[in-house]
This record gives sequence, structure tokens and C-alpha cells, in this order.
Amino acid sequence: MQVKILETKSILPSTPPFNDDHVLPLSHLDNDPNLRVTFRYLRVYDNKPTDPQPFLVIATALSSALLHYYPLAATLRHVGNQRLSLFCQVGQGLPLVNATVDYTLESLNYLDDPDSDFVEQLVPDPDSEEGLLNPCILQVTVFKCGGFTLGAAIHHALCDGLGATQFFNAVAELARGAALVSVQPGWDRARLLGPRDPPRVEGSVTEFLRLEKGFKPYRQAVGPVVRECFNVTDECLDQLKRALLENCGLSFTTFEALGAFLWRAKVRCSGIPGDENVKFAYATNVRKIVKPPLPFGYWGNGCVPMYAQLIAKELVEQPLWKTAELIKRSKSNTTDEYVRSFIDFQELHSGDGITAGNEVSGFTDWRHLGHSSVDFGWGGPVTVFPLSRHLLGSVEPCFFLPYSSANAGKKDGFKVQVTLRQTAMPPFREEMQKFSSKEFGLS
Repeated sequence: MQVKILETKSILPSTPPFNDDHVLPLSHLDNDPNLRVTFRYLRVYDNKPTDPQPFLVIATALSSALLHYYPLAATLRHVGNQRLSLFCQVGQGLPLVNATVDYTLESLNYLDDPDSDFVEQLVPDPDSEEGLLNPCILQVTVFKCGGFTLGAAIHHALCDGLGATQFFNAVAELARGAALVSVQPGWDRARLLGPRDPPRVEGSVTEFLRLEKGFKPYRQAVGPVVRECFNVTDECLDQLKRALLENCGLSFTTFEALGAFLWRAKVRCSGIPGDENVKFAYATNVRKIVKPPLPFGYWGNGCVPMYAQLIAKELVEQPLWKTAELIKRSKSNTTDEYVRSFIDFQELHSGDGITAGNEVSGFTDWRHLGHSSVDFGWGGPVTVFPLSRHLLGSVEPCFFLPYSSANAGKKDGFKVQVTLRQTAMPPFREEMQKFSSKEFGLS
């Protein structure tokens, strides 16, 4: 299955948004070393547009949106202390790739669990240098049935998933005929999420982060990795949560209960030494937690990493409810002080190799992030699929994903996309088969 690239067009703002070249500073959250990566994902639209074509509609709306979101067409450069800033020059454009493929979406199950080699062709894949030069690259691929995909490669230093969705919603409402964007984006990142004077680090931040000069979180030597999706039924999940409640008297969310099971399974199957420190990492939205709250329309990174950590042997051997409880308790660290201390730690140690260490398992829940709200005029996407294998300092991330809405009614629950070292995937499949058989290994 070969995707045919027709052209790559540089989309300029419909009206020049500024007259003079300038530099925009990023926040200390934007400059988190774990965000030095391009995030790639895909939206799938099961539409049958005829005229005008999706590429033309999106290109026109994108041009209008860049009047407000012109930093997406700028260039990231390193400045002092290894930090990134955004260099904005007159005449910069955002690359938009126009592509086609001679298959229908239905024949590919709406890319609900796509072939890895094929889906990689639907999303731009810049190397690290190009990712700085063009921090946002988009691709529209039209299928034989008239449906299309929108692939995005966005440097994480520019925004998180919520910020990117805000941008795509602006493009979408302009594509549907709106004269103005309904949410005005704000910048002022360095002031809103900058360090205190003087900076100080308190609380649990230093329990999870350390300094290791030259450490590169996404160059960990775990060998080849593979990606696979697993089905999680409502029945199995409900029974797991009921069993944990009976064990300890505590109620757990889906993220806590299933996260504990998956984390244990990943560590158990990966052959990690028993005395190795392992971490469960996830991002928490702090837009309303910081004081004062971030203004409506803020589209930079507004999440901080949170951690639960254990010795590998303890994780594998202790009752599952204890691991779920540890994840639950980690949420209590989400305070304004934690965020400010995290920012101040970045200020004090930028360039010193800030890291959460090896064997970090990154988890994120995409079921309620609003990705499906992006409607260019033919309905929202039926499938949203992440391709990135680097997340929160982890090279083996795990995503909780909704099934494609094109398959609504065929399956209950949701799917879990797991990236794991190749040697660990066969025994991990066995762990997931046990889960499906309601053999949770509670004690």
C-alpha cells in the first residue's frame, strides 16, 4: 500500500501577522527536556466530499488560522542554557503535504488498528533538525472513497495535545465558514509559567527527577520496539475494579486500576532487574491548578509530568491494589507548589541533564481529550491514532484510545495501544490474555 505525494505547499498567513522579525520566548514547561520531540498523530475522516476537495478547504482555512497561530510557522532554535526559543520571520509558511492513496477506508477498517508500515506514510516524519526548522508539518491524504486523513507532526515544545486541539478547532471552524475564531489564542508564556525570584524547589519534585549530564531520555538502549493494540472490555474492567474494591476498600478509576495492571505486566515481561527503580509517568493538566489559573485561550504546554515509583521487584510481587493506590496517591502532588517547583527546577538545572531516569513507563488517556471535535465541515474524525513512541521520557508509551466510531456498536470498552521492547511483547500478550479471562493476579 503506497501513498502518493502530490505536492508540499507552504501555507502563509492570509494577512501578514507582523512586519518585523522577532523572537518569542517559551515557558519553562515548554522547555522540559522530555518535550524535545515531535509528536505525530492521525485523524481519520470517513467522508465523501466531492467539491471542493479537503486539501483546498483545509489549506484555505489554515492560512486564515495562521494569522492567529503564526508561531506554528516559525523556527525553534537553541539559546542560552540549552533552552529553545521561537524565531519568527516575515514570510514564513507552514508545510502542508497533499497526498492520495488508492484504497477505501472501509477496506482498512477505518485505520482502527492499522498496519504499522502503511500508517507511517500518512503522517510527516521529520528528523530532529527538520522538526526544529518546521515545528508543525501537516499532511492531507485523500482515499479512494473520498474520505481523508489529517496527519500532524508537531514539536512538543510548541504545545501539548489540548493546545494543538485548540489550533485545529480554529482551522476547522474557519473551514466551516466562520469569519473569526471563537477562541483567541494567548502567548505571554514566559511570564505566566516562568520561575520565581529567587527560584526554589520544594516538595516531591526531587524525589522523581535527578541530574545526569548528557542523558538523552529517548536514546535508551532497550533494543527494537513494537506497537500493538489490545481490547479492554467493560465487563473485564468493571470486574477488576470490583475485585480491587473488595481487596482494600478503595475505589479506583479506570486509569488507576488498568494502569496498575499494565505497568506491572510491562515490567514483569521486560526482564528488568529486581533492584531497578521503575516509574509510572503521566501528564496532568494544570491550567486551572496554578495560581492564578492560565487564561482561556492559552495554548502552550499546560501539563506537568507526575510519577509513581517503585523497585521493580516490589511492583511485580506486591498486591495489585497497592500499586493502584500508589498511582491514586501520586495525584495528590498536583498542586500549584508542585508546578512552581517543577518550573524552578528547570530554571536552576537547565543544561544539567534533568531526567526521571531509565525504565519510565509513560501512560496517557486519549478517550476524553476532544480530538473528535475537529470538524472541517463533513463531520468529526471517526478514528484518532497516535504514532509517537516517545512520551514523558518513556520509549515504551501506552495510550488508552476509543474505538473508531465507524465501528460503533461492534465492540464495547476501548483499546490500549502498547509500545514495548520486542522481546517482551510475547509474554505481555499472555498477560493480556489473562486479563481478558479475568485472571488479574490480585495478590
